[in-house]
Amino acid sequence: MGNWASAQGHQDFREASISGQWIQWFIFILFTLLHGVISETIRALDIMAKYPLIDGHNDLALQLRIHHHNKLSLLDSHNIPLVATDISRLKAGRVGGQVFAAYVLCTAQDKDAVRLALEQIDVIRRLCTENPGLELVTTAEGFNNSKNSTKITCLISVEGGHTIDSSLPALRMFYQLGVRSMALTHTCNTPWAESSSKIYQHYQRKSNSLTEFGKAVVSEMNRLGMLVDLSHSSWETARAVLKHSAAPIIFSHSSAYAVCNNTRNVPDDLLLRLKENGGLIMVNFYSDFVACSNKANVSVVADHFDHIKRVVGAESIGIGADFDGAHGFPQGLEDVSKYPALISELISRGWTEKELAGVLRLNFIRVFRKVEKVRDGMLKTSPSEVEIPFLEANNSCRVILTRPVRTESSHQNHKSPLLPVRALAWFIPIFVQLIYY
Repeated sequence: MGNWASAQGHQDFREASISGQWIQWFIFILFTLLHGVISETIRALDIMAKYPLIDGHNDLALQLRIHHHNKLSLLDSHNIPLVATDISRLKAGRVGGQVFAAYVLCTAQDKDAVRLALEQIDVIRRLCTENPGLELVTTAEGFNNSKNSTKITCLISVEGGHTIDSSLPALRMFYQLGVRSMALTHTCNTPWAESSSKIYQHYQRKSNSLTEFGKAVVSEMNRLGMLVDLSHSSWETARAVLKHSAAPIIFSHSSAYAVCNNTRNVPDDLLLRLKENGGLIMVNFYSDFVACSNKANVSVVADHFDHIKRVVGAESIGIGADFDGAHGFPQGLEDVSKYPALISELISRGWTEKELAGVLRLNFIRVFRKVEKVRDGMLKTSPSEVEIPFLEANNSCRVILTRPVRTESSHQNHKSPLLPVRALAWFIPIFVQLIYY
């Protein structure tokens, strides 16, 4: 009995020792993993402090219209309800610059799209000029100078070429208001460019994805120094633009088609053409575009960065999350405060500080500067006076301006004649006197 008890105690002690060793190993591994996560987070925040993020696409202005009727006077811009973006969360996300989109629904095409675009440009200008924490910029240098500033810089883009109503003068007026980027399409075709979406039936055609007028739009944007944005454009339109444009282009909020086969994303052959062009793809976070479903996480988003890096290199990549432009973002990337989670994930995958500095801001500034350099080389080029053929953009709201025609019915309706009768009564005697004297 004593020997058995002694042996049993020995076994219990050995099992307890093994159990204790497993617990120690578990605690060690857990501590190591936790230390790695903490270390990567600290490093991510440090890199983002050196290179504050410039995000290429945000739809806060759309949500301000939907939820708050653009009544900025009634809002605290540091804490805006019902949206994913405000100044407090931008700062928490280490955002140093934000491109805000003036977006107009495709249902406004051929109606009041220009007016709506002007109103959205107005709310972005007000947001960025009336808040001491924000600063409106219109140049690459404006972004570069803001690196060490406490202010978040803003740039205005227009989302959807239908907003210019096929008018180069309208495009130039948008530029005068501070717009420096325009997506050629949204989810509808324009009379001169093709969308990746088939939701709307506007201007459907089987070929000619970029018309002669579409080429004139791209050339005029090159002359002005505006970023040509191909997110939402069809692949054929994108190929035609990349062939025609004298300046680098951007995809402001698109991801990799090879990772998620949604036509809003960019296939590898276009990525290679983009690299030749010197342009930039700014990766979208929207779950349907990164995971092809409504469930995604930070790791899935990072897969897009890894794939694009393998195909064209880190120097062709930026970030254009598309916050407030859709509903359903990955777990861990729910709003603009969560960008550090992505950078931590990329660090864990071996991305270097140099590569991340480019992704965060330097790649965008480099491309913007190249666009401005092309503009500077075209200073002697006159503004384009190309007009779209009337039949290509024919709709009920477009008219040919002509002199009003005088009809009999207009007199019967008491419309004013060209020369009033009373004036004739005074004019005839004077005319007779001039003849005789």
